[in-house]
Amino acid sequence: MKNKLKENLEKSNFVYTSEISPEKGTDLSKIKKVFDLLKNRVTAFNVTDNQGANMKMSSLAASIYLKQLGGEPVFQQTCRDRNRMALQSDLLGASAFGINNILSLTGDYITFGDHKHAKAVYDIDSVNLIEIIKGLNNGLDMNGNSLNGKTDFYIGGAVNPESNPLEPQLMKFEKKILAGCDFFQTQAVFSPKNFEKFYDFYKSYKNIKIIAGIFILKSAKVARFMKKNIPGIYISEKVLSELENTSNQLEKGIEIAVRIARNIRSMVRGIHIMAFGIEDVIPDFLNKFEK
Repeated sequence: MKNKLKENLEKSNFVYTSEISPEKGTDLSKIKKVFDLLKNRVTAFNVTDNQGANMKMSSLAASIYLKQLGGEPVFQQTCRDRNRMALQSDLLGASAFGINNILSLTGDYITFGDHKHAKAVYDIDSVNLIEIIKGLNNGLDMNGNSLNGKTDFYIGGAVNPESNPLEPQLMKFEKKILAGCDFFQTQAVFSPKNFEKFYDFYKSYKNIKIIAGIFILKSAKVARFMKKNIPGIYISEKVLSELENTSNQLEKGIEIAVRIARNIRSMVRGIHIMAFGIEDVIPDFLNKFEK
């Protein structure tokens, strides 16, 4: 079965990915609306898995629906909510429905979300999960038992190029490569200068594909909330000041995102566009980025 994300990255075509967050409920209309808006501009859609530790429709179900619409899903799996058996079961189910892109994540901690008394699992971490997926691709489960039909996943991992300090992040990045990761999507990038330090480290890994996260900031209020409350997000006072000292903060947010994306374009294989709740501005962002 054709895998558009893999095909484009392997051919060194510049790709765009974006995100679809399933609803807290059974309504599928938002998924279809975002897909219809972006299907001719975006190569693949990350389907988030209880993002921010907030309970929503499963990534697996929403990924299957997106596939049925004709989209290219990136099925997200977090280790927070499932043990190794459940993770493998969902992976087999996804593969059976033709979902072949996977993003392995450890997952935001429970206390960030809306079910603070839930019990976090973390039976394994994201590196272990990548190893498991590699094994399923080879026809074996985690314990070496043969499968009746193997998977064919294109394996993705996450990395934060602006982590401070950066060294522990680089160590885990290398572990993910050794475990069998094919591509990476990064946390949101707000400093091209910081990203360049990460690039100096990874540029020797010629076969690894990096898709840089670009977040479109809606307002200074949103930016300050992210800086204060979301681990791994580093937004400078300069960017905050730009947003606060303009009459149209959303337009300024798009301008900042375009500037960052252009500054790092030569160092990456694509960009991952995050625009939570304002997906309708993504075409405008892309038009300005591609000028």
